[in-house]
Amino acid sequence: MGSHANPQFLYLTTKGWKTGKQHRIEIWFVQYNKRYYIMSELLERAHWVQNIIHDPRVLFTLKHDTYEGTARIVDKVKEPQLAAEVSKIMTTKELDGLIVELKHN
Repeated sequence: MGSHANPQFLYLTTKGWKTGKQHRIEIWFVQYNKRYYIMSELLERAHWVQNIIHDPRVLFTLKHDTYEGTARIVDKVKEPQLAAEVSKIMTTKELDGLIVELKHN
């Protein structure tokens, strides 16, 4: 685990596309080029990814700050350089999957 000053996890809140209820998860992230990136090892099958596909508006909490923002799936075919750079940072955790970018408003 990282220190409190350098967190490794953030809290992502999405709106359930079937229920309309808020769903909050704790997820590992990396930061690159002033944006935050998370990964779904279940690809599009993850519930939180399905929620983002239906409504990209999200809340995410890092340390004690909560941001309103949007999430989008990084298209590895259309954005190969971004996907490669973020994947390189994420490989320290030996993860592979669908990369999602979080941007605050």
